[in-house]
This record gives sequence, C-alpha cells and structure tokens, in this order.
Amino acid sequence: MSEVIKINAPLTKEKAMELRAGDMVLISGSIYTGRDAAHKKLMEAIANGEQLPFDPKDQIIYYVGPTPAKPGAVIGSAGPTTSSRMDKMTVPLLERGLTGMIGKGARSEEVIDGMKRFGAVYFGAVGGAGALISTCIKSSEIVAYEELGPEAIRRIYVEGFPAVVVIDSKGGNLYESERAKYSKEYVEGKSK
Repeated sequence: MSEVIKINAPLTKEKAMELRAGDMVLISGSIYTGRDAAHKKLMEAIANGEQLPFDPKDQIIYYVGPTPAKPGAVIGSAGPTTSSRMDKMTVPLLERGLTGMIGKGARSEEVIDGMKRFGAVYFGAVGGAGALISTCIKSSEIVAYEELGPEAIRRIYVEGFPAVVVIDSKGGNLYESERAKYSKEYVEGKSK
C-alpha cells in the first residue's frame, strides 16, 4: 500500500506535476464546486470576455451538487458527479490555470491532452459515499450563480478529503493501466 499524500489547497502547478496516477491523497483547504449548469455559465462569461466569479489559477474544482444541509450541518450529501459532463467545458479553465478536478468516471482525450499541456491532475472520489465525504467539508459558501441551487458555485473548506489521482499531468491514467492489467491477468489466467 502506498503512502497517503497530504495536499493543501490551493494546488500549484508544481505540486500537481509531482503527483502520479495511483497516488492516494487527503486534500485540505479551500476548493470550489461546480457542475454542468455552473460550467455553462463560466463558459458564457469566458466567451463574453467577462471576469470569472473566482480565479481558477491553482484551484481545484469538485464536480458536485450537494443536497440541502440538515439542521446544524454545513452541507448535505456531497458525492461526486460524472466528470465527462464537464469535458467540453474544461480546457478553457485549464488554460486559465485550473490545476485539479475531482469527480468520477473517465475523461476525454481532449481533457487529458489539456491536463498534460497545462500541468493539471484529475482526482477520483468514491461515488455513493456522499454522506461520508460531506463530513470532510467544514464550511461552505455560495460565491456565484445562487439561482442554480445545488449547482451554484461554492467555496468549500475541506479537511482530509480522500481521493485518488486517477489521471496525472503526464497522462498516466488508472482507467487505462488498471483495465489493461486486469485484462492481461484475466486472459492469462483463463488460458492456463
């Protein structure tokens, strides 16, 4: 079992480029949330030459639309959403310095190429563990697009947020390497 790496956000390009696919991490610090609807608004702002509601440089975006908080709670269940929904809207943010994304599922070649070009990483969070993940979120404030409800952009402060580097800044990709390893072991095992 590899050592768990503690990351303090913001995540500089230099720190992002040290991470490798398969690294287990615990993220602490302020990160941003945003899903499909928020990304569409960010893309509209970029297309119109408007200032973004936060500077993406050295930031991490968590693809999540949390459920409403129960009384006394900071946030409701906060599990990751499928990252491919944001693929067509990711490279412009990478160009502006975004260094980390957290979600679930594979990314497009366009996004992976952008990650390699701009020095960013993609972290996988466990789908179905939203209630557990929410315990790592210590504060939450809406910073933009409040009208989007759960899909508004929030700045959340996390402590010990568990994730795995799924795709690194060099293009190392657990979805590919582990699938190939499994296929090889399965095929070779079947042929013996």
